[in-house]
Amino acid sequence: MSEEGLVTAFRPVPRTGVIFVTTEATKLGFSPRNPDWCNLGQGQPETGALPGAPDRVHSIQIDVDDQEYAPVQGLFELREAIAGLYNRLYRKGMKSQYGPENVSVSGGGRAALTRAAAALGHINLGHFLPDYTAYEELLDVFKAFTAIPILLEGERGYAFTADDLRKEIQGRGLSALLLSNPCNPTGKMIQGEELRRWVQLARELDCAMLIDEFYSHYIWNSVPGSLPVESAARYVEDVNRDPVVLFDGLTKNWRYPGWRVTWTVGPRSVIDAAASAGSFLDGGGSKPIQRAAIPLLSDVAVEQETTALHDVFQRKKDFMLARLLRMGVRVDRMPDGTFYVWGNVAHLPAPLNDGMGFFRAALEKKVIVVPGEFFDVNPGKRRSRSASRFRQYVRFSFGPSMSTLETALNRLDALVSSAMKKG
Repeated sequence: MSEEGLVTAFRPVPRTGVIFVTTEATKLGFSPRNPDWCNLGQGQPETGALPGAPDRVHSIQIDVDDQEYAPVQGLFELREAIAGLYNRLYRKGMKSQYGPENVSVSGGGRAALTRAAAALGHINLGHFLPDYTAYEELLDVFKAFTAIPILLEGERGYAFTADDLRKEIQGRGLSALLLSNPCNPTGKMIQGEELRRWVQLARELDCAMLIDEFYSHYIWNSVPGSLPVESAARYVEDVNRDPVVLFDGLTKNWRYPGWRVTWTVGPRSVIDAAASAGSFLDGGGSKPIQRAAIPLLSDVAVEQETTALHDVFQRKKDFMLARLLRMGVRVDRMPDGTFYVWGNVAHLPAPLNDGMGFFRAALEKKVIVVPGEFFDVNPGKRRSRSASRFRQYVRFSFGPSMSTLETALNRLDALVSSAMKKG
């Protein structure tokens, strides 16, 4: 054992941004049950009742058979329900339809992504900057593939067209691309005709698209009168041939993060490989929880839940944006989706003009945010964090309740005003 008390056989494993900030807050007395604290760093939506949403599930029935292990790929009945939901939402009238064999169920989003990453071969895999913090370790721990970063520019509103994508795939020899859509943290959404072109490119150039769609029901610029959801599944021609792999679950879009029920949807060959990886990585999810998830996927439940969260979260988005802009936080792009605002704090007085400085100062006011540098996905720490392009950014979550947002933004407003007076 080393002098620091570390077992030398183990390497230091970095924390994701959300875990880091909550750990630092805990040192100052933070607890999820402490009402004095406001967690604008949280990656989960509020989980209580919403007007117009289905009643929340507070108990489940556990059958005798549910004491046994679930299949690694997930319960057949749940996989059938997931496939049917995708077909009804996105593939009406199309010849090629998803079936249970196109779905794998996992115990959490990271488990689903880890299964897919473990099944990748010796390839170049592209990923965007900025993007979801947990991708960093995921892209480093598996050594078969090489992670290739692609920088998106705030000055362009983080735009990246299908023509840009073609150049990257061909120029860098990419065989796969990992991205969140809508993007966590920027809220940028690839949708409609542009998303169709991305799927077409994946098919044409045989580049697998691994698309994290966990925020795909939090869409803020959808067509009026239509359900505000989007998925690349809408543009897949052949579900078993098009190299499009989708990740989603109950975590965000159904507001049940604690259930840890997520899924992967894609070609059968990919699903078989991911399930095989799951057999040694995690062994599968909870059988009773999977069974309880099935009714949540009915058309009525999905429509009611999605409509309710859209109404509530859009009000919170508008409220947070107005308050942050008034404080002097700049936004490169108004979010198309997610429940985050990606704010540029460069024009605030020191030390608030730095993401980590803003985070530390906000902690003193019992408000948690996430510094932008954590979204500079840097597998293997090949680039210096001090040189991060996102050091002057902060991710603000409007996942909490409106009352929490009001308290937090009042405190941040006072913090900025005080710094300006000192300046």
